[in-house]
Amino acid sequence: LEMEGNQITLHSLEKGTDNPAFSFEGEKRHYEEGGGPCSENQEERREGKVSSYCRKALQPASKAKHFCKAHAKVLRRVVLGLLGVAYLCYFIAACYLNFQRALALVVMTAVVVFFICWNIFKKHCGAKVLLLLRPVGKCFQKSWPWLKWLLWVALLAGLIVWLALDTGRNPEQLISLGGFCFLVLFLFACSKHHGAVSWRAVFWGLGMEFLLGLFVLRTTPGVQAFQWLGDQVQFFLSYTTAGSSFVFGNTLIEEVFAFQTLPIIVFFSCVMSILYYLGVMQWLILKISWLLQVSMGTTPTETLSVAGNIFVGQTEAPLLIRPYLTDMTLSEIHAVMTGGFSTIAGSVMGAYISFGIDAASLIAASVMAAPCALAMAKLVYPEVEESKFKGKASIHLSRGEEQNILEAASNGAATSVGLVANIAANLIAFLAVLEFINAALRWFGEMVDIEGLSFQVICSYVLMPVAFLMGADWADSPLVAELLGIKIFLNEFVAYQQLATYKKNRLMGLEEWDGNRKQWISERAESITTFALCGFANFSSIGITLGGLTSMVPQRKGDFASVVLRALLTGICVSMLNACLAGLLHVPTQVGDCAVFFSTTNFSSTSYTMYTCCKQLFSSSVLQNGTLSFTGSWAEQAESMLWLRECCMYYNHTSCT
Repeated sequence: LEMEGNQITLHSLEKGTDNPAFSFEGEKRHYEEGGGPCSENQEERREGKVSSYCRKALQPASKAKHFCKAHAKVLRRVVLGLLGVAYLCYFIAACYLNFQRALALVVMTAVVVFFICWNIFKKHCGAKVLLLLRPVGKCFQKSWPWLKWLLWVALLAGLIVWLALDTGRNPEQLISLGGFCFLVLFLFACSKHHGAVSWRAVFWGLGMEFLLGLFVLRTTPGVQAFQWLGDQVQFFLSYTTAGSSFVFGNTLIEEVFAFQTLPIIVFFSCVMSILYYLGVMQWLILKISWLLQVSMGTTPTETLSVAGNIFVGQTEAPLLIRPYLTDMTLSEIHAVMTGGFSTIAGSVMGAYISFGIDAASLIAASVMAAPCALAMAKLVYPEVEESKFKGKASIHLSRGEEQNILEAASNGAATSVGLVANIAANLIAFLAVLEFINAALRWFGEMVDIEGLSFQVICSYVLMPVAFLMGADWADSPLVAELLGIKIFLNEFVAYQQLATYKKNRLMGLEEWDGNRKQWISERAESITTFALCGFANFSSIGITLGGLTSMVPQRKGDFASVVLRALLTGICVSMLNACLAGLLHVPTQVGDCAVFFSTTNFSSTSYTMYTCCKQLFSSSVLQNGTLSFTGSWAEQAESMLWLRECCMYYNHTSCT
């Protein structure tokens, strides 16, 4: 092809013509100065030589590329083998130098090795083992009808014996047990289809919740494991300070709530996004959902969403099953919503931990809520339709659209900006509305000579029986009920802030009562309240849930709206059921020997231990005829009078006069 007027042709492009306005004149000068076509042939020969040299130079790289493609599997195994040997050397060195320090590394390595071996075993030997066990399975199926009832009777008898022995030492635990039974019966009374309830799902869900609670709150390995996990989460979240102090400065992050707590959400969201990109979260969610699905007999879609709610929020978890939402039944949609209302997202959990809320309790509450939410969802809205996913073994989970780990981290941080802004805006709005409501209620109360009427006071009276049924002492019930009301009608963020204030007052060793106002609640009530508040079940979350699900499946907006209130009620009760279990399984912390404590402390500041020991000392003092004496073990202590004077500097008692 040649030049036609001032138009560029394919021939001119090969020679590198860039500007059509000068192409014709440039070509003419080229022919005149270079001697016409001969010069062009010489140029082409030179270019051909250069290209041949380039091809020769790139041959080793090309051969290496082809070799890597042809032997990709072998090279991958070699690299993984070398990495494995390197890690084994590191692991042995760590254990040899200090085994106690490397204990956490040993546990994590053992878990990873177990699952790797399990996957290898299942891949190569799974089919053969199933074939060998088929006769045993057939025999078990024949015996299951009567074996099932025998198993249930044995479990029930064991539970009754354990409760009788355990509650004999702490009778107040029976109140929590009664509250648990009452809430289950209340939800059954609210059931949409009483005759269609799947009791297998209900009992398995409640049983798994109880066993998880027993492991976490009562067994030494469970307590230590979750306490260690909570400590690691707190330590991990402290890294947020490095970023937030650089952006905002040390003064702001130490004194201003927004700069102290909200950056944690950004950091946590970034980490969660990286874990999703690597496939870690998908693997963990699939394992948990498989366990729930096999034991409770629920469908994989609803189970997967509820399992996802342990780690992500009420709008993020349904994204895991987005392609299946169109065909899900109303019962399955109700279960998805209940899972969202019953748990909290990992990102905001980090914020609550930064308040001072016990990390181990928050993690335990979120894990325990999953089987309970699924069980109560099937109790309140049983399945009466034929699910399209009932026989489906599993569903596919995607890893996202990020191209690399840096993009995943950036997207996670960017996504959290909306969440942070939403939390900040809600806090401003809700606290302002709460203050307005309290001002209005005070004004109405003063008209009829009622002083101090507020939203919190109304909640404390209305929800006080519920707080007492969960296991809180009668004296603590008004404050626990107040926090419950704030959580349900406003949000759990504000409630956890107030709970953190009560906990701080207790740990500082302040007087329990300041006139008629209680300054803190007991450790047992704190534990119960932590579990009761752990969920997104509040009226403001209705809009968030409906908005999130409707944006995914607009044509089912009516179905979502028809079940959301029932799901909200179920979510509220799930958190309360968790709180009842926390009250049933709570073990009081032992203070220790107060005489040893007094002999080692300098009385420069107060603490909860000092408050408890001073109360013990006050209760043992006896004043007769102007003479002060002590009873019990305090009578044997020579410094009891000195310790009493020190206690009287901080606390009031009749003995101090």
